[in-house]
Amino acid sequence: MYQEMLYGLLLSLAEMLYGVGPGEVDDELEEEVGSECAKYGTVTRVLIFEITEPNFPTDEAVRIFVQFERPEETTKALIDLDGRFFGGRVVRATFYDVDRFSKNELAPMPGEIPGFS
Repeated sequence: MYQEMLYGLLLSLAEMLYGVGPGEVDDELEEEVGSECAKYGTVTRVLIFEITEPNFPTDEAVRIFVQFERPEETTKALIDLDGRFFGGRVVRATFYDVDRFSKNELAPMPGEIPGFS
């Protein structure tokens, strides 16, 4: 039960909001994402992680992590954001493992991204 609650506090937006790709993240994006997600509840942290490995799929190379104060806020954001279009891209929102997040393990696990290991 406790681990489920931890998962429910953290949301990963693997597809980019606002159509920003690798190398295009600016200083304002974190604030924009936090403001957008605040309508679902109290955002306690926004973290943007760019994957710079050669040949990595560009539509998966920028990951946005949003941490909420309460699990139900995260669930509301997940339901509303997953599958929405932002900047011409479809948002893929998923829960993310809080243990991995706290250890700064933000890159995809081997086999998580089809065609890239």
